[in-house]
Amino acid sequence: MFEIGRMNLFQVHEIDGNGAWLMAGREKLLLPSYEVTEELKKGDTVKGFVYGDAEGKPIVTLRQPLAEVGEFALMQASQINEHGAFMSWGLYKDLLVPVKEQPEVMKSGRRYLVRVRLDRQGRPIGTARVEKCLTPPDDSIVAGQQVDLIIWQFTPLGAKVIVNHRFGGLLYRDEISDSLKYGDKLKAYVRHVRTDGKLDLTLSLAEKSGRDDARDKIMRALTENQGFLPLHDGSSPDQVRQMLGLSKKLFKKGVGGLYKAGLVELSDQGVKLKK
Repeated sequence: MFEIGRMNLFQVHEIDGNGAWLMAGREKLLLPSYEVTEELKKGDTVKGFVYGDAEGKPIVTLRQPLAEVGEFALMQASQINEHGAFMSWGLYKDLLVPVKEQPEVMKSGRRYLVRVRLDRQGRPIGTARVEKCLTPPDDSIVAGQQVDLIIWQFTPLGAKVIVNHRFGGLLYRDEISDSLKYGDKLKAYVRHVRTDGKLDLTLSLAEKSGRDDARDKIMRALTENQGFLPLHDGSSPDQVRQMLGLSKKLFKKGVGGLYKAGLVELSDQGVKLKK
């Protein structure tokens, strides 16, 4: 058996003028002659991607696509017509994203996050409707787990991300840098599984621990000093360390988290505990 839209293992059954005939179980598929090299021999095991040719008939390529069925990838629109946008995804045949699967009208030459799926005829097509592809996290996701992220949208809170090609999540603003871009891939950890079906993520468990410790220290110091600390962006690292025992970097991260949570007010004079 083989899976359309995925990489499969095949054994070379025979080679003729049409190409190499590959076996997966009892199924036989063609690897076209233009992909057959002199090194390929009968009996070899090869890994190939199965997709539909112009007539929808399953065919094999040795090329690795940017994404398989169920996966997202950043793809460039190479051509636009009345049927939709045709995306370059690493194969000879471009991937069609139908007009109805475009949340905004795609433009040739621009890059978009696209998820590969199968149409009713079992052929790979794409969708750029990210939100509708994401599902609430299941039991496979737990706090502290390392996951794969793709950045797909920036908001005032931070960056919306795609988690493991399946779930929606958020990296808060104090977690992201100016260098992160739409479509970037990175590793992260699950900080919290929210009741609304979304995930809060952190880039480093160690940074999360340090940031949480910083928040606790700042809150204790505020409580012990009548709700005010004379520390701000202009304070020197020595001043911060002397008063709180923290680096200025951790101080800024901790204060940022407290501000985002609505617990403190910030001014040029310092940090004030909200009443």
